[in-house]
Amino acid sequence: METKSTLYNEFPLFLKRYFSYKVQKISLNAGFTCPNRDGNKGVGGCTYCNNQTFNPDYCRTEKSITRQLEEGKQFFAHKYPGMKYLAYFQAYTNTYGELEDLKRKYEEALSADGVVGLVIGTRPDCMPDSLLNYLEEMNRHTFLLVEYGIESTDDKTLCRINRGHTFCATADAVERTASRGILTGGHVILGLPGETHESIVAQASVLSRLPLTTLKMHQLQLIRDTRMALEYRQHPEDFHLFNVEEYIDLVIDYVEHLRPDLVLERFVSQSPKDLLIAPDWGLKNYEFNHRVQKRMKELGAYQGKKYEM
Repeated sequence: METKSTLYNEFPLFLKRYFSYKVQKISLNAGFTCPNRDGNKGVGGCTYCNNQTFNPDYCRTEKSITRQLEEGKQFFAHKYPGMKYLAYFQAYTNTYGELEDLKRKYEEALSADGVVGLVIGTRPDCMPDSLLNYLEEMNRHTFLLVEYGIESTDDKTLCRINRGHTFCATADAVERTASRGILTGGHVILGLPGETHESIVAQASVLSRLPLTTLKMHQLQLIRDTRMALEYRQHPEDFHLFNVEEYIDLVIDYVEHLRPDLVLERFVSQSPKDLLIAPDWGLKNYEFNHRVQKRMKELGAYQGKKYEM
């Protein structure tokens, strides 16, 4: 980040380094489960998780990957007729399975018309070297981004949310993936129970030491039919649900402490209204981004301003 006129590294500009045309991610549900649900690591999953919150209507496991991609393309094509697509393996843990089955699913997605790359969402404890060998080879021929659910850098928090792995596992997976030359992303939730503004901002420098290329963050949301929703009902005092102005201040402080070259994909997430308990700010993502940018300009803030090597 050369000048202060650039507030932060935006994901669309990052994609322009790789593509001369517009690309759009299409979410897929490829029928994977999760070791934190099937008894391998735990049962019940992470306390905040209800996978319905990030599955568009066309993502249904009874539909083939090809069909989901076709329906996803129809959803976006009317806006940008010349658009190409990244197949986004999003639901559950998309590296959790037999290697040959994983290869079949990835290759089916890549063979679909207009698909120019893959984004694979997964857990840090589900990336065996055998799969990394295959992904390293794939990465030579197509765009590939592996995105790890980090959620927090604090082991106490990870235990509390029943994550089933430590931050050490995260660091190991990120380092092994990036060392193969594969673009590596991370995802964190800001505001998990037990964490404060100060402890959340302290995460930024910890994450900045990892060889991450991209980072997604979003506010803690309480979702119906999750264990966390029950915990909130029983002990609301354990939670701090940010109002929108507080969260904007938190995001800006966090971004100022991040490595200047990290690519920031998003600050907030929107869950379906019928599933969301709180907080409901009534803002679309782009509206939130405009408010962050306006406030950053007022404060003279920019990504990496408070970053220390």
